[in-house]
Amino acid sequence: MGPIVIIGNGIAGITTARQVRKRSTAPIIVISSETEHFFSRTALMYIFMGHMKYEHTKPYEDWFWEKNKIQLIYDHVEQVNFKGKSLQLRSGKTVSYEKLVLATGSKPNKFGWPGQDLKGVQSLYSYQDLELLEENVSKGVRKAVIVGGGLIGIELAEMLHTRDIEVTFLVREDGFWRSVLPKENAELVNQHITEEHHLDMRYGCNLKEIVPDENGRVKSVIIEETGEEIPCELVGLTAGVSPNVDFLRNTELEIDKGILVNAYLETNIDFVYAVGDCVQFKNPAPGRRAIEPVWYTGRMMGECLGQTLSELRKAYKPGVWFNSAKFFDIEYQTYGTVNANPQEHEGVFHWEHKSGKKSLYIVYDKKSQQVIGVNAFGIRLRHHVMDYIIRNKHTIQYLIEHLRDVNFDPEFYKNHSKEIAKAYETQFHTKVRLKYKNWFRIMKATKESILQ
Repeated sequence: MGPIVIIGNGIAGITTARQVRKRSTAPIIVISSETEHFFSRTALMYIFMGHMKYEHTKPYEDWFWEKNKIQLIYDHVEQVNFKGKSLQLRSGKTVSYEKLVLATGSKPNKFGWPGQDLKGVQSLYSYQDLELLEENVSKGVRKAVIVGGGLIGIELAEMLHTRDIEVTFLVREDGFWRSVLPKENAELVNQHITEEHHLDMRYGCNLKEIVPDENGRVKSVIIEETGEEIPCELVGLTAGVSPNVDFLRNTELEIDKGILVNAYLETNIDFVYAVGDCVQFKNPAPGRRAIEPVWYTGRMMGECLGQTLSELRKAYKPGVWFNSAKFFDIEYQTYGTVNANPQEHEGVFHWEHKSGKKSLYIVYDKKSQQVIGVNAFGIRLRHHVMDYIIRNKHTIQYLIEHLRDVNFDPEFYKNHSKEIAKAYETQFHTKVRLKYKNWFRIMKATKESILQ
């Protein structure tokens, strides 16, 4: 039996390797040029902030890989020979495969801005980006400009904030992350990060140019709309990511924006698969996007592909969309479909706490009253219960009745179920009876529906 070779040691590639090893004795080789061992990329910010060390972000001890007969190669894949089933590495070595898994992840977007490659200009995606950030900050950064108002941008802002670095955000939309968040949610986040954390938010602004000093380092940026020049010593480019597939173009592999795959994560080449951020589904599941560069989806794809590679061919069925993040002190969760602007057939129930730090935003179908999606800020929701409610097309009243089952806040946190239910009664002119502690039954039903 020839080896299964995986290019990329992120969550998608490593989950694939672990799932194969659970079911098979096939040789497994994982190749990565980012780090020697798998680490949690979502923890990069906590290393910079001093909450963790790099070794704390590795889910497995270094001996784990040899014990489980997973060979790690710390090298860079320069070229793939699909016909010859071999990989050419930067070190000059050649690696052959029987089955190949492409888990090459994402790369930060750049849009050809003048000065985008200057010293002091960087993104935040890889471990190397973290090292570069430490190097750049050591040069004496007092002010930074972040281009792009998404999740990576807010993480970078929080990181810099802990080093007392003044941050200006350039956001092309009319509100924070307005391509994703409804207006009410965007305003909540904006109020928190400007009033409590003093970020300088510039909405409706595009970057025109990054200006160098006499040493080739960034000294300022220029805003396209106004021509204003903002002095700074660091520029963070966080305008989203795209599949890391450029080195695979001009080959037999079928690529659009990402590597095109079917429901089994199979490419157009026999025995070649793709998983994680680099994937683009030819026929996405209902309610899902063709490209979903998210940690959770990478893990789920890896779990699915690991079974397929172990001769248990299984289609990827992601189910109800979900994601989570953090905006400084406010936790965010989303389930189902919440559009930035409600569609004609959608109704909205929105509750916000007087503190401006907690919010529940529910989208439902006006005709059927079925829950379509939910955004929660400052309130933790129980994943299995939310999945069950949306998957089984329960109504918004059912969700409100089960708020105590849905809530997953830690002990001693104030529960706002009664307050939310009262707001619902006022908006919908109906009475609600809160139910409690049915979530064990709901979790059991959820698991059964998934198995079906």
